[in-house]
Amino acid sequence: MHPRQRIDYSTPFRRPALQTADGTRLIIWPVVNVEEWEIERPMPRHASQPPGGISSVVPDMPNWTWHEYGMRVGFWRLLDAFEKRGIKPTLSINSKVCETIPQVPEAARDAGWEFMAHCHVQMPIHKVEDQAAMMNQSADLLQRFLGYRPRGWLGPGRTQTLETLDHVAAAGFDWFADWILDDQPLWVKTATRPLVSIPYTVEINDITIMVSGMHESDAMLRRASDAFERLYAESAQSVRIMAFGVHPYVSGAAHRIAYLEKMLDLFANREGVAFWSGDQIHDWFVTQQPCAFV
Repeated sequence: MHPRQRIDYSTPFRRPALQTADGTRLIIWPVVNVEEWEIERPMPRHASQPPGGISSVVPDMPNWTWHEYGMRVGFWRLLDAFEKRGIKPTLSINSKVCETIPQVPEAARDAGWEFMAHCHVQMPIHKVEDQAAMMNQSADLLQRFLGYRPRGWLGPGRTQTLETLDHVAAAGFDWFADWILDDQPLWVKTATRPLVSIPYTVEINDITIMVSGMHESDAMLRRASDAFERLYAESAQSVRIMAFGVHPYVSGAAHRIAYLEKMLDLFANREGVAFWSGDQIHDWFVTQQPCAFV
């Protein structure tokens, strides 16, 4: 199904206004991405390019160890930053991490973080031979680890085929975060039942800014501040969602963590701003705007 068959055109500037019971007008959705990078395949991201004009090498030890730093050091800086401020982010997690480095998801679980399924290992969804089986494998493993089944899905690198959302719905998820086409949640059609699209972000994301763009350590703080001010102004008319995405090996680096902490403080100190989970956003939205199609 073409994406435009799944969703009607609309804009938050013309839709009926969304409101919250407590007066929150700008919802901040913090997402921490924890992934399994298998050393037997090319690395999903690169801080170090292979020498000699080679496009990729296996094993890619420089980039594998860069990611491993995030699991050993960077994650714990992020955990401390969120805990000190009483913020419970959403953990977007490759389910295999629960087997390879359980200490990380255990700490997130014990801190009360929300878990969002994010593939079994980090690889483009187009390379997954059986998407339905992989989604069920991921959800089942997380259910065994958590004691409950996660309700949200984020594809690896936000990748989808034209059939992916049908598999997401069939696997029992209620919402997904792959689409970055709006500032508010939306109902989306699938072959079996509707899903809610919760707006994630590609530009308030440390991969885009720090890894792809190679900007200075404070760049995400400056960009997030500008986005925050505009969305806060627009939220006077109708509630907006502002997501941001971070990765332990990027924002958890020693030269960046202080700017993430300043960003969190900026958000927390404004009236009418609240940090919500994906489930909270979903459950609020479906009461505000019941689905108009089956």
